[in-house]
Formats: sequence, structure tokens, C-alpha cells
Amino acid sequence: MSTVDYTITSPIALSTQNNRHLLALTIAWHPDLARIGDQYIGGTEAGVIELSRFIPSFQQINGDALPIGHGGISRDPVRIVRDGSDGITICPPNSRMVVEVNGKEIQDITYLSAEQIEAGAILCLGRAVFVCIHWMRCLPKYNPVDGFLGVGSSAIQTRDLIRLAATSDNTVLLLGETGTGKEVAAQGIHNLSKRNTHKMVSVNMAALNESLAAADLFGATRGAYTGAQTTRDGFFSEAQNSTLFLDEIGNTPSTVQPMLLRVLENGEYRPLGATRDARSSARLITATDQDLYDDSFNHALLRRLESFIIRIPPLRARREDIGLLIRHLLQNNSISSVDATQIPHSLINDMLNFDWPGNIRQMGNVFKRALLSIQMGEFPQLANIVERPKMAMATSVELRQPQTIAPTAPHASPTAAVSIVTPSKLNQATSDYAPTERKKLRDLTEQDVVDAMERHNWTIQYAADDLGISRPSMYKLIENNSQIRRIEQIPAQEIQNQFELANKHVELCASRLKTPSEALRRHLKGLGWIA
Repeated sequence: MSTVDYTITSPIALSTQNNRHLLALTIAWHPDLARIGDQYIGGTEAGVIELSRFIPSFQQINGDALPIGHGGISRDPVRIVRDGSDGITICPPNSRMVVEVNGKEIQDITYLSAEQIEAGAILCLGRAVFVCIHWMRCLPKYNPVDGFLGVGSSAIQTRDLIRLAATSDNTVLLLGETGTGKEVAAQGIHNLSKRNTHKMVSVNMAALNESLAAADLFGATRGAYTGAQTTRDGFFSEAQNSTLFLDEIGNTPSTVQPMLLRVLENGEYRPLGATRDARSSARLITATDQDLYDDSFNHALLRRLESFIIRIPPLRARREDIGLLIRHLLQNNSISSVDATQIPHSLINDMLNFDWPGNIRQMGNVFKRALLSIQMGEFPQLANIVERPKMAMATSVELRQPQTIAPTAPHASPTAAVSIVTPSKLNQATSDYAPTERKKLRDLTEQDVVDAMERHNWTIQYAADDLGISRPSMYKLIENNSQIRRIEQIPAQEIQNQFELANKHVELCASRLKTPSEALRRHLKGLGWIA
């Protein structure tokens, strides 16, 4: 089977003559959960990708090629223009569809630098479908590793290294931040190796008692130390003919490090109190989130551990995979009965745009709390449940904000001069994205509700999100609000007059009438005034 059999058909050759990356579009979230992870792979040169309900076609390995297809996506395309310096210009469509880039609604032509694409840019269409724009350093490839999900090049290349490490018995050192999935990688190496008929033995080196660490690892004879009433086997003995995973290797007690050095050198070790050596056939995999290259760690031991190094990328370096991980968490959730339709657009938006300093572990824990909150009828906001200072959340968004180009026409040329982001503009972005302090439901005034509706084009769901309350609670506030009108109570002539004055723009008409835009849209459809 050739390499081509493992790849998605792409409009480019399998190899290129330059070092420029492929521009990829990955569906990061879709109402049809099966579509999450579908990709369109562009070329390496400057060009234009048109993105609409019907083009281009996205697919997964061995999957059908399908357009986005969702009814809330405009037929008029968003134009994604790549220039010669790998900057990306996004031209919104000539339609009413809401377009957001990295969590911020845009109406003008918007520019993203090559560095922002490197970090993954999240394009939201119609507050329904999220697409990650990112670079790919290889073509999509079928190289599964149980538990290690992802369709981006970082995930693909990491799985390649895991599969390669499984073909030998070399010691492996897994490096990466906390929560990136180092134990998943270790288990993957073991499962793909010839040792997979035996259970992998896992040890957290940080949890070992320093005085008993040697006995835990290498075993001890009866009477070898106070309290040793029987002979005990150590972890190296337990892992005979299998894999021994030493997590948090950077926390290994200094007294034990020379002992590990010996067993790595020739496979021999001596249990405490024994008169002869034992021999280990265990394959060693180690992991750490620490810098082992300082003076606190035995450098001779380090040289033996680094026989094969795999660096597990942080989640912020594989933003295109976040949607897949959210879907996995949702489908494997056993603590609540929430389905995808109940998850607010704003929560998905924030999760895709957050940098996750605690990586997959943090995201998983936060998402579980969000599901429980939804099950209780609440409307969760990431800023209120993430275990991190709220302003830090704002900062992670600010650094990814695009630059806008004020057009002189609805489709101004993407080659127009790009506006410069000055410190004052960056400060303004900070205030725009810093989470605001939420009032309790009983403290919300009529004007608070009206202001929230005005900020969100009189859309109930998004106004509720803004106020941090559930949709049912928002309905009650609207019903009891003397300033907000029910559509059936507004004279038909007034509706017609305001609709004409608003140039037949539903949201603007809703603002003039002070009535929810969803009800107004249904009413106008019933009258045959809009399709």
C-alpha cells in the first residue's frame, strides 16, 4: 500500500519544491457532529478559497467529500485570500450571515498574519459552524493511535513518532506540558509494540516516598528495612516482558537516579537486601513536563533516557483538534444527559479560542463542569468556570485579534492597505474582551435586558448569554419587561413602515420595534415578506 492510500486527495502534489505550508480549513464544530474534523486542504501558493454553503468540499480519510451544507450558511461565499507573504485576508459575504474571526464579529475585510494562522484562526459562520484556518506541514494521513485524537499536522506527526517508537525497545522520553496526553502516548507505544500482550505498568515518580522509592522500584527482601516483613517485588519485576512507564521522571529522588542509570545501562539491578543481582526485561518509557537539562537531574541518566524523544505539542498549537476533543468528551460523557443542541454557541466559541494552559486535562474538566451547569438549566460562560484569572482569558484572545481594513465598497480589494494596530487600539481590544461582572438574576433591571437585546441584534439566545442566564429565564424577563413588545401586539402597518425604513433588514427592524428578532422573522415569513 502506497503513501497515497493513506491520504486525502488534495489539489497539490504530494511533495512541493518549497518550504511553504499548506493552507487548511478544518471544520472545528458543526451541528452535525459527524462533520467535525472534515478538512479542505489548499495549496502552498497565494490564491483564493471561497467558502459557502456549497463550496468547497470537506472530507475525512476514507470519507465522502461534502460541502458545509448547513442551512444557516450563506450561499454567497466568504473569500479567504492568501498573499505572497502568507498573510490571510478574509472578505465577508454580501449577506446577513454573521461572520466572526477569533471570537470577534467582523463586517469589514479583515487581515490575519502568518503567525496568527500558525496559532489557528477560528472562523465562525452564522453562529453555527466553526472552521479553523491553519497551516498543515503534511497531508492528512490515516495513522490511528488509540486515544490520541487530531487531524492537524502536529497530531499526525506525533502519532507517526509514537508508531515508530513502538517498533523498537529503545527507551523513550516524552516531553510536554502538563495535560497534553503524555500517558496516552506512552499507552499508545505499548499497545502498538510486541509487548502489548502484557499490561503496561505505570508509576508516578512524584508520588514515591523518597525513603522507600528504591524498594518500590527494585523490590526488597524480608528484613531489608524496618517494617519489611516479607519479600516484595518492585515495579521493574512487575513489568517483566512488558513496558514500565515512569511518569514525572523529573521528580525522581536523587538517591534513586544512579540506580536507574545502572538498570538502563545493562538491565541489571539489585533489590534492597538481596545478595545477587536481578535482571530486567522491561521496556522503559519516561515522561516529564520539567526541564531536565539543569543541574538538579543526573545528566548521565538523562543521556540514556533521551534515546528516543517525542515532544507532545500543547493544545494551543493544535487548535484545529479542539472540536474533535470536545465531541469525544460529549460522546463519552457519563455524568450528564446533555446533547449537542443544548450547548451554547458562545461556549463553543470561547473554548475554541481559549489557549488552555492546562491543555487537554484542563479542557476536559472545564467542559464537564459546563455540561453539569447546562443540565441544571444554567447558561455557562467559560470566563466564569475556567480555573484561571479572568483577565488572562481576555489576554489570550487579544493576542489573536485580526486587523480590519475599512472597505470603500462591499467587496473592496484585499490588497488595500492594512490598518496598523496601535497600543490604544490594543487597549480598546482589552476592554472589549475582558469578561464583565455578571449581575444576579434578581438584580437585573428592565434596562439591563433591553441593553443586552440591543447589543445582540434582539436575538434572545445571545442576549441571555451576555447576561449569564438561561434561555427560559430570559423569556420570563422579556415577558415582564414593559419596554419590550410582543410581535402580535404591534399593528401590521407599523411593522410594514419600520421594515421599509430598515431597508428590509430584520434585526434593524426588530431594534426599531423593540421586539425579539426571531419572532419578527417568523411573522414576516408568515406574511410572505421574506423567504
